[in-house]
Amino acid sequence: MEGFRATRVTSYGNALYGIYAFDARGGIIEDSYASGMADSGIYVGQCRPCDTLVRGNTVERNAVGIEITNASENLTVVGNRAVGNRVGVTVNSNDLESLAPQHGAVIAGNVVADNNAADSPQQADGGFGIGIGIGGGVDNRVERNLVTGNRSAGVVVTDPPGHPASGNRVTANRVTGNGVDLVGAAAAPSNCFTGNGPVSQSPPGLEQVAPCGVNGSAPVPRGRAAAVQAPPGTPFNEVPAPPAQPSLPDPNAPAVPAVALPGPVDPAAYPLPTGV
Repeated sequence: MEGFRATRVTSYGNALYGIYAFDARGGIIEDSYASGMADSGIYVGQCRPCDTLVRGNTVERNAVGIEITNASENLTVVGNRAVGNRVGVTVNSNDLESLAPQHGAVIAGNVVADNNAADSPQQADGGFGIGIGIGGGVDNRVERNLVTGNRSAGVVVTDPPGHPASGNRVTANRVTGNGVDLVGAAAAPSNCFTGNGPVSQSPPGLEQVAPCGVNGSAPVPRGRAAAVQAPPGTPFNEVPAPPAQPSLPDPNAPAVPAVALPGPVDPAAYPLPTGV
């Protein structure tokens, strides 16, 4: 599909996905809300180039708040609030969909906090207490996000089977108060971490052994997130319904074709959030 828009959509208790963009390009998911999903509140998968913008959304009480899988090139995730899920944001490569490996997304200016919610559906891989996870992604930018209160890890870069993560840049985030703030668990030395504040790091000194702007080739010891026991999941249809969400200014306005979306996007326009 070419051209789509989801604006001010409220989605809850849909079993697997809230707002789902698969094999679709040229779209916007914005100012929407999703909760109670056993997979993810917002999902973007199997697109290259995606030419897709995910902005200004709130996702809570999901197994994963925002999930990006095999979705690459001109994909921008900015200004969202992923709070109180089991996992906040994931950027993945896998062989269950086409177009792996995932590459070339920007995750900027988001609040990713307290993703330790017991009143959420169980995550399929057992993930819990993770803010932003890159699993096998390539050449992604994670910048100016507030990542706090996630019991296992704030930002973690790792290698799932068959998909080594490489070239990912984690810069200028505020990562604080997590089980381990920064975790470099991938083998490639090209993943880099710089300017994320006085943070706990695994391996120790991660920002010194894998800084951005340095062409290093020495292996980096693999780090580990804090061990956290995930509580039992809540059935999706027992997650509380959300309160009423903001509506469109004129819900009766004629539809506008979603063509040539989203247009130019400047991630730099989304600053580091100042609070949760």
